[in-house]
Amino acid sequence: MPEHVRNEIHAGFIPLIDCAPLVIAAEQGFDAQFGFQLRLYREVSWANIRDKIDVGAYDCAHMLAPMPIATALGLGRTTAPIIVPMALNLNGNAITVSAAIFEEMLAADPEATRAGGMNAVQALKRVVDAHAKSGMAPLTLGMVFPFSSHNYDMRYWLAAGGIDPDNDVNLIVIPPPLTAENLRSGRIDGFCAGEPWNSVAVSQGAGRIVATKSQLWSRSPEKVLGVRAAWAEQNPQLLDALIKAIIKAGQWLEDPRNCDQAADILSKPQWVGTTRDIIRNVLSGTLERGGRLAVNKDPELVLFHSHAANFPWRSHALWILSQMIRWGQVREPFDLNAVVEEVYRPEYYRKAAAALGISVPHENMKREGDYAVTETASSAAKRGQSFFGSDHFDPLHVLNYLEQQKIRSPSIDLTRFKGLNASH
Repeated sequence: MPEHVRNEIHAGFIPLIDCAPLVIAAEQGFDAQFGFQLRLYREVSWANIRDKIDVGAYDCAHMLAPMPIATALGLGRTTAPIIVPMALNLNGNAITVSAAIFEEMLAADPEATRAGGMNAVQALKRVVDAHAKSGMAPLTLGMVFPFSSHNYDMRYWLAAGGIDPDNDVNLIVIPPPLTAENLRSGRIDGFCAGEPWNSVAVSQGAGRIVATKSQLWSRSPEKVLGVRAAWAEQNPQLLDALIKAIIKAGQWLEDPRNCDQAADILSKPQWVGTTRDIIRNVLSGTLERGGRLAVNKDPELVLFHSHAANFPWRSHALWILSQMIRWGQVREPFDLNAVVEEVYRPEYYRKAAAALGISVPHENMKREGDYAVTETASSAAKRGQSFFGSDHFDPLHVLNYLEQQKIRSPSIDLTRFKGLNASH
């Protein structure tokens, strides 16, 4: 366990593009600007992050958005309460299939496969059905952690195409840095992970990217700053300084003039440790999909600051809870709003952002799929926001939303939730 020194903050991270706000805060001196030293520790798996923050080895961590919520519900092995004072990014994931499965998808439905996103799953459905009809084993698909947006994004995508993720395919956990390797070896037929590991699989000739997170749900939740609640209570000034440093790092990352330098930094072995060109492509919104697919140009491939990317939306947390219920991870009813209010703490972000002169949304929730809220506090800037095709999510009616999902496998009757959640 690292020794703690006054004004030092110890944080764990996984080698992914979206660890960048923490890395840049340390490398570019934003931590020193706000009077502390950020010490970062590279981990290979989310289980390691979970365990080390639980025992107090880390004060905070680069964390999957569902992990603090799972802790609050007593899921998994963690017991130390974790809060989310800010998000680290929006978007940044993708779904990749093996070259062989891609060719089968292309043969089954070339138009849907080339279109990608929510269209591509229609082609995969034909492949899954063909395998079942011929008596072949179900496809094995990897995701990075049970309590992850990758798991829920993959499941939602599959179910939208008529593929039951619990019965028609085999889902297994693969740590992010090992996804490309497992695809290349043939252990898995596809995976959902954060960048750069989809691009690494493509560069090795093993994978083809068939959907990006921004295609499925634009400006959607991904990584958060997970902070031990006890540490936050004991160190409010340090936490405020950390949030400010991360905000500054996110702004720096989104400045196109810094793209080359950011790629140089992140490609170092102690950080992400993959090729500079891959990292630069991702940061600039360029995604090589592989095979005969067109290059994907998406300025919102990953967002670190703009469009309220750092705001901890409670509507995001409620959607995460809805997926935990939908896919049977929750076995007892609970008060949805109480859990969200305990974990997602926008007051911390509002305070730090205000001190930096950054406007933030007045509201804590928004209807996902109808509009996106920018960093403008006075009004919600509305524009089309994709949400898994034509669907949407109303955070005020979570249970009604769940009842509308045709494919689901809850471990608890939804009616048991209604007594504790009359407003939903």
